[in-house]
Amino acid sequence: MGEPHILIVDDARDIREPLSQYLRKHTFRTSLAADAAQARAAVEQGAVDLVVLDIMMPGEDGLSVCRWLSDRGGPPVILLTAMADDADRVIGLELGADDYVVKPFNPRELLARIRAVLRRAPPAPAKVEGGARSFGPWTHRPDTAQLAHEDGSKLALTSAENRLLGVFLDNPRTVLSRDRLLDVTAGREAKAYDRAIDNQVSRLRRKIEVDPKKPTLLMTEWGGGYRLAANVETAGA
Repeated sequence: MGEPHILIVDDARDIREPLSQYLRKHTFRTSLAADAAQARAAVEQGAVDLVVLDIMMPGEDGLSVCRWLSDRGGPPVILLTAMADDADRVIGLELGADDYVVKPFNPRELLARIRAVLRRAPPAPAKVEGGARSFGPWTHRPDTAQLAHEDGSKLALTSAENRLLGVFLDNPRTVLSRDRLLDVTAGREAKAYDRAIDNQVSRLRRKIEVDPKKPTLLMTEWGGGYRLAANVETAGA
């Protein structure tokens, strides 16, 4: 199941179903949601690599869903927005959305943007090299993309989070520039995108920090990048 899993959230059936068919023809797996409640359930049920999210929906709108996704640490979001929604577009980006597409849109354009966002945070291979490692109160198991806390709780990581955390664990207490992180996680195909790494680090912080606004593990080095401020040790089985 190596194909990226895309969740399409739109109350318009004549948009979400044809878009799903189009993406499936281009090797993606898709799930559909007609409203915010269905979107939340879909994200809770399984790993989603990217969400295509309509802003204007009856009841809870897309911006609220975007905020919820951002608060829980992902996955990446591409907003679908009406031409006149300049303010909503800006708010969505401030909430952590990775990109937006204006309605009516060309499916080929949306496909290109989906691929671009996924290139910035590429899926990790099915088997990640290296065993479990501990840092601070956490143990990272890359093969299952899982974090275990010393209190016994566990968290699932997206493929992008799993890959990014692995880079930090490979380089503890070392300042890693945004350019280096982007190159290591996305490869040479990635285009320069300043917010890409910032968004990924922000999502990871929401999972591993006690207070993401006052991080003690993933530290920002102003003008430099980011640093894992913890020792890393090999963990038992």
